[in-house]
Amino acid sequence: MSARFWDPDGAKYGIPTYPLHLAPDGLATRRQLRARGLRPGGQEVAAQVMWRYPRGIAIAYLYRVDLAKPVRPMTPARWRAHEAMMRPRRICTACRKDVGYVVRTSTGLCEPCDPTLPTA
Repeated sequence: MSARFWDPDGAKYGIPTYPLHLAPDGLATRRQLRARGLRPGGQEVAAQVMWRYPRGIAIAYLYRVDLAKPVRPMTPARWRAHEAMMRPRRICTACRKDVGYVVRTSTGLCEPCDPTLPTA
């Protein structure tokens, strides 16, 4: 256990802080909430997890699971809006066709039109 990041009362870091893998039950990151079909729902950060990695110190905020709300389902209108948002990303700037996948942002070209890609 890293005593460096052990601050369950929040005296050192301002909010309760735990080392990686040592947070108490009932707290979860956004990603963990999403995996359970939940979202923070406007609640304040309850605690944080801190750990060292090669570039410095990483922090993940934790939220209370009991206050989390269910993820709002995608309605048909939201799916249409999502499709409309993604459509321009699928259009090749050279041939102007919807290629069915997101074209490379570096060139804006589909695979057949991109001269930098090797041909099979």
